[in-house]
Amino acid sequence: MRTSLEVADIFRTAGPAYRAAHAGHLSLTQLKVMTAIENCRTAALGGHVEACEDCGHWRIAYNSCRNRHCPKCQGAAARTWLAEREADLLPVGYFHVVFTLPAEIASVAFQNKAVVYDLLFKAASETMLTIAADPRHLGARIGITAVLHTWGSALTHHPHVHMVVPGGGIALDGTRWISTRPAFLLPVRVLGKLFRRLFLTRLIQLYDAGKLAFFGSLASLAERRAFLRHLAPIRKTRWVVYAKAPFAGPEAVLAYLSRYTHRIAISNRRLISFDEKGVTLRYKDYRRDGPERQSVMTLATDEFIRRFMSHVLPRGFHRIRHYGLLASSSRKANLARARALLEVAAPPDEAIIEEPVDLRPPCPCCGGHMIIIETFERWRQPRAPPDIPMPIPEITS
Repeated sequence: MRTSLEVADIFRTAGPAYRAAHAGHLSLTQLKVMTAIENCRTAALGGHVEACEDCGHWRIAYNSCRNRHCPKCQGAAARTWLAEREADLLPVGYFHVVFTLPAEIASVAFQNKAVVYDLLFKAASETMLTIAADPRHLGARIGITAVLHTWGSALTHHPHVHMVVPGGGIALDGTRWISTRPAFLLPVRVLGKLFRRLFLTRLIQLYDAGKLAFFGSLASLAERRAFLRHLAPIRKTRWVVYAKAPFAGPEAVLAYLSRYTHRIAISNRRLISFDEKGVTLRYKDYRRDGPERQSVMTLATDEFIRRFMSHVLPRGFHRIRHYGLLASSSRKANLARARALLEVAAPPDEAIIEEPVDLRPPCPCCGGHMIIIETFERWRQPRAPPDIPMPIPEITS
């Protein structure tokens, strides 16, 4: 069901002026995202006509843009992805771990998104795999599903990686399954120290290889000594790694993943109003506790669009990645070995494919099944019922 206000409404109204004012400062990917959201589920993308098999009621349904940044197009993608991941779950507790970049690094990431976001993934996953393999901690190979989020609740730039990790792993010699202690995965202080070292070492390597660019307020960091001075304070500060107690079970893991994997910077549900004052939205103020955490703010329209567009990922960048036992190259073999060690049955054969679920909403009149009776191309409208020809009057002389 359509919400009363959507990001698309804001883009359609203010988007042309915003693009004109920022011509030359928006990437091609950002421009394509704006266009996709504006055209989503409109005649611009074509569509089809559905009719009820029982009562004959009909309605027009326009095609979606399927852009990964569109607030209206994540539901189907999330359902498909979750169905594929369900077979990967093991009957063990799962932990939620979050790696966050300090503000000093986040500013560098903002101007170098592809390389720094990629480094965030690599440093965080290597940290987890290294500490887990250490016999002083777990001494096992673990699996990781990692998801990149780049935003805070107020649409500010806040890059961090969410991880879902099973509570245990396969022993390094492959002979047994090693479970973690109850409600404890790995020591977060140890994780934070290694994460800091790996990330900063490789960030400097990227700098020396000429992979980083700086402009605006960070232009001075193009000089190496200035860049090292910028990093100096965070070499000594604690990099916080957050680890949450285990989920209640596989169902809870799937529920969590459904909320996080295909989330975008802001959902339409959080929008309250849009007028000459700007865009009013709901957000969580994490500096407050209790009911006061739920807050409301109004952003100038240009600022709202700027913040939204700042979270558009570089073209081809993968925001969901798998590591360790869940790495795609060896996932099936690793999961089969893990189930054998846990003495649990394998999931049903993937060759047995169930009938696809019809997600089309039922008839609003009688609840009947809707079927497609006509399709139409982009920028076209469905055909109207044929006109009844008027009789041609007979001409008499």
